[in-house]
Amino acid sequence: MHHRSHLCAAVGAVLFTASALPASAHPARALDTTHLPPPPVPPTEAHGPPGAEGPPGSAGTAATDGSPQLEGSVTAAALRAKAGHCSRVSKGLYRTDRGRPADVPVCGGKGAVFWKADLDVDCDGRATARCNRKSDPWFHEDTAFRQSDGERLNAEELPYVVVPAPSGTWDHAASGIRGGGVAAVVHEDRVEYAVVGDTGPAGLVGEASYAAARSLGIDPDPARGGVPSGVTYILFKDSEVTPIESRSSAVRLGSELARKFLQED
Repeated sequence: MHHRSHLCAAVGAVLFTASALPASAHPARALDTTHLPPPPVPPTEAHGPPGAEGPPGSAGTAATDGSPQLEGSVTAAALRAKAGHCSRVSKGLYRTDRGRPADVPVCGGKGAVFWKADLDVDCDGRATARCNRKSDPWFHEDTAFRQSDGERLNAEELPYVVVPAPSGTWDHAASGIRGGGVAAVVHEDRVEYAVVGDTGPAGLVGEASYAAARSLGIDPDPARGGVPSGVTYILFKDSEVTPIESRSSAVRLGSELARKFLQED
């Protein structure tokens, strides 16, 4: 289930070396308010589109085990349904892992691009207690995008997603997707707002950081975790979380853009 991208990038630049990549995962979660719920945002409207649970930035509902089902104001079911209609923007199809069939299109709308794939756990970036060379056979000490202070991203703490390196199949930048852009990752009844934190092999999709997997209720073990299918990735065009490492900013912006996505024709 795992595909791995070892793509180094200096601050603000991406270096693509897909040929050296074994099969496995990609980037991760916020550093400032990781263990705190999203900050409350004053209501700005009484009603929202189908699937909205409250005003932008509301905390959502809770699962029976006490963990959040929603990280914002939009339901997983509503986002999944909206992403069920695909207008393909990629010229070809992607694989979820090496050796798997190429059957995943990148789809697009007015404000977002999206795809449905597996989730391979990425631990790349700063070495931590759970993300390091011993815990992750494919560990790489850098990510394509970095924190505002120039430090490597922390996959254990920052929810982030991985986009495929630009190719003839699809170029994320041409679709308005950049490092630090906000994404909604949907799995079962949960929505996790993450940032675009790394680039992966040009022919593969379906990676998110240790922190993103953990928040979605997916086994975050970089060697054995992840899920083989059932994850929807929605990346919002021309968005940017500032600073990239701010979890609360990703939730606030992601919730707002998710609501707008639901309202698109």
